[in-house]
Amino acid sequence: MTPYLGSDANGTNGTTELFNLLDGTKSALEQLLAKAKDHLPREALPHISRIHFSTANTGSPYFPSPLKQTEAITALKAVEAGVASAIADLKDGLSTRSIDVDLERATAFLFSTYLATVGGMDKANPKVKKLLKNTDLLQAQDIQYRRLSANLYETKNAGEYFHLHGSLEATKALNMVGLEGHRPDLTEYHECIKVIEDHVKQFTVDQLEEMNAQIKQAGVTCLKWEDFRATEHGQTLLQQPPWKVETLETETPLTPLPFTPSAAPKPQILAGIRVLELCRIIAGPAMGRGLAEYGAEVIKVTAPHLSDVPFFQVDANIGKHTVDLNLKEAKDREAFEKLLKTADVVLDGYRPGSLNRLGYGPLQLQDIAKRRGRGFVYAAENCFGHVGPWAHRPGWQQIADCVSGVAWAQGHAMGLQEPVVPPFPMSDYGTGCMGTIAVMVGLFNRAKFGGSYIGTTSLVQYDIYLLQLGLYDDKMMAELRKEHDAQFFELRHHDSVDEVGKRALKTMRRTHPELFEPRHMQACFSKSFNAEVRTIRPVVDIGGYWNGFLRASRTNGYDKPSWDDWEVDEDLLKP
Repeated sequence: MTPYLGSDANGTNGTTELFNLLDGTKSALEQLLAKAKDHLPREALPHISRIHFSTANTGSPYFPSPLKQTEAITALKAVEAGVASAIADLKDGLSTRSIDVDLERATAFLFSTYLATVGGMDKANPKVKKLLKNTDLLQAQDIQYRRLSANLYETKNAGEYFHLHGSLEATKALNMVGLEGHRPDLTEYHECIKVIEDHVKQFTVDQLEEMNAQIKQAGVTCLKWEDFRATEHGQTLLQQPPWKVETLETETPLTPLPFTPSAAPKPQILAGIRVLELCRIIAGPAMGRGLAEYGAEVIKVTAPHLSDVPFFQVDANIGKHTVDLNLKEAKDREAFEKLLKTADVVLDGYRPGSLNRLGYGPLQLQDIAKRRGRGFVYAAENCFGHVGPWAHRPGWQQIADCVSGVAWAQGHAMGLQEPVVPPFPMSDYGTGCMGTIAVMVGLFNRAKFGGSYIGTTSLVQYDIYLLQLGLYDDKMMAELRKEHDAQFFELRHHDSVDEVGKRALKTMRRTHPELFEPRHMQACFSKSFNAEVRTIRPVVDIGGYWNGFLRASRTNGYDKPSWDDWEVDEDLLKP
């Protein structure tokens, strides 16, 4: 690829330096630190300033996209590493230990569920279902027609688009636009799209918004960045940092990090920290995945009557234990509260207020903390953020990407006058990383000052951070169109996230094979899946410590609700 004259932070021509991914990453890190400085320990900053970034990249962005995703996630991983190193100082004293962040691995982390395999099969392989636990209880993922209830469609007014979203149920959204919940006669991809879009086109975006609100679904009007910024909600979130860490109570005493001896080759920074993860899908579990990577004992708690995407568990559940508990049942509440007695962290990936209604929200945990004499760190992620008029709305990655302007940015950069949802659930993983950072900041504060802390972040906050980095300009996009497969740029607004991801993977394997090298992957036999599972290795390396997972991935609900009997799978300890 020919050298490229870069763009400034607003995405416009204006520099004379050649495009350089490392320079872009360092700029993204500077912007991130300026936004998040009040929600980071100052002790992390010297570590962040000394981080080494390693890459095999020679000047071409990895994704066929205008969005600076590699720069954004690598900067986040650098902050994560800096906070982790500051925590290590609590044990070792001030240290100038080495820290390395791998740009290829950080990039691959953004689509790690697409790289994961079980029994040698990835998520696109139809035969993989035989190895997965069927947690798609309402067949929202399994059936093409119902799957496409979660998709972007044009509305009654040409040029206006609405992302319908059936969530994990599908029937409500389909009924909303006048369709049956099941259509066995519809199996072909384009035929399903035409039937659903023809019905969506009977309504304006305002009508769809009103109907959507009535049935409490996750659909949203697809906005451009400038239009989102003009909304009351956009203006509110623009005043927010990417994540917040706030004090819940100050009565409980200092709680030092346990630094429990680990079976890993070297000590792990969060060894002995106990985490209860009440999350599904990707962003919430990615928070817990990040904490497990640093050695925390993470128990993912799901309810057996609630759906979850089966394949996402292959990647999301690495390093954890998983239990099924229905927190509306007395017996299961008793088991959960036994776990809660000695937990350090609670992760909340549900709609705002859901855990409050169950009795396990931040204010209830604050009371428990005072009674037990030891603080909690509570971290919540959602779609729209925790303040503003849309904070209560349900949502997913595609919803955030559509409402924030990310989808329109992708479509425009492809030469279209229509939005396209960008490849992969990148805002999910980016949000998960921000949640991991927020938890580690809370743990640092609890160790240094005592008390309990709440961390909050969201998919839309990640997208705001991403868009404020600026876009690759038209010249770069012209180069990317020459480099990548023409088939990718034939995508249109109505193409599903699965189709977009499939085409992106194909072209990226050809243009950037360094992302797919075996050195980025780790393999371990999983008793739960009864097959070998391959997942992406950790992004960060910290001198004197070991980052990595101690146990194989598993399906939801595999383990007993206990903090005892944490096994170690030796294959994961191999370099």
